[in-house]
Amino acid sequence: MPFLAFFVGVIMSVMKWLLFAASLSLAGNAAAAEPAPRYSVVELQAEAQREVANDTLNASLYVEMNDANPATLASAINRSVNEALRMAKDHKGVRVRSGGNQTYPVYAKGNALQGWRGRAEIRIESRDFQEASGLIGKLQAGMQLGSLGFSVSPEARRLAENELIVEAVAAFKARAEIVKGALSGRGYKIQRLNVNSGSSAPPPRFAMARALSAGAPEVAAPDLAGGVSMVTVNVGGAIEVLD
Repeated sequence: MPFLAFFVGVIMSVMKWLLFAASLSLAGNAAAAEPAPRYSVVELQAEAQREVANDTLNASLYVEMNDANPATLASAINRSVNEALRMAKDHKGVRVRSGGNQTYPVYAKGNALQGWRGRAEIRIESRDFQEASGLIGKLQAGMQLGSLGFSVSPEARRLAENELIVEAVAAFKARAEIVKGALSGRGYKIQRLNVNSGSSAPPPRFAMARALSAGAPEVAAPDLAGGVSMVTVNVGGAIEVLD
């Protein structure tokens, strides 16, 4: 009897092992029969943009003179620039710095030295357009306006870009949903995402008033309109749409 019980136990163990192996085989065959999920990779782009008021003015003014003596020329230019910098100190809301300064020879026919020409400039930056306009008017009594432009300050640009990133990513996801529907996909996942930003601004608008009177020591301040810049955030990348 003990031998018979042992023999039956062995038989039962073998049968259990065979049943377990058969179940593993069936599971493996079922997994092999099920096709692997397929994805379609699609490149997408989206953007968000808004107009942001230009809050910073940048301008350059220069003085240009001629003289037969380079030392005399340099002294005259330096006096003009020094006077401009002195005047600028009275305008606390305007940042002023020296710009380029150069002197070069002027030749007549036959390559003969005729004299010297010098040029020096100053650059101003301000968020107070009225204050900057007043200073420009004063400086134009002895200097020429070389350039005038408006831009968005780094702080204002960063704030606008942070908000636009959220909008641009939402627009990207909305397009991904459209693509998924067009392909009759069951779902999608973002494979790659890039975020870039930029801005553009129209040429500055300003009206230059006429001099107050002939020989006036000061020119009427220009009327300035800073306008706006278009800040844009672009989002590009790829999605995988599940077939």
